[in-house]
Amino acid sequence: MSDDDDAREQQAKTNAEIEREIRAERKFSLADAIGRMAGPGAMKGISPVTRKRQAEAELQAYLNRHVTDSGGVLTALLLRYVTQGDLLLEHLDQPLVALASQIERALASDYRMQELVRSADAEWGRTVGERPYFDREGQPPHPDDPYTAESVRAVLTQLLESLRNDQ
Repeated sequence: MSDDDDAREQQAKTNAEIEREIRAERKFSLADAIGRMAGPGAMKGISPVTRKRQAEAELQAYLNRHVTDSGGVLTALLLRYVTQGDLLLEHLDQPLVALASQIERALASDYRMQELVRSADAEWGRTVGERPYFDREGQPPHPDDPYTAESVRAVLTQLLESLRNDQ
């Protein structure tokens, strides 16, 4: 047994020498320092990204794939409404359920729909540096308005249908 112990001890010394040589040749980084402070295996099994941020990323990817929005304003607004509300916190493991609920709320309420369209128009105006074309009751929408009540309702209806088909 003492020969086995001597062999293991010699192998450990050899491994330590090899590790020292490797470390001597490479540059030390902040990530290395943090990793050494945390110890071996500190990050195993968990993600350094919070569950909320993971849900937001999933929503962003889904919206980018399924919403046709040349200005990108409606996509950003939908993401903001879902991520800043309580719905996402209630459905962190199923963020698409939170998105579907938010869309259903908007489609069910004329007031919420008007506010979404108004916010999209205002955000579009800020983004492109032009005066927004707000919908006016009793008047047809401006021909250059990219976000009318009809167009936003159509996008939301199509998105909700996609969500239902994917679930």
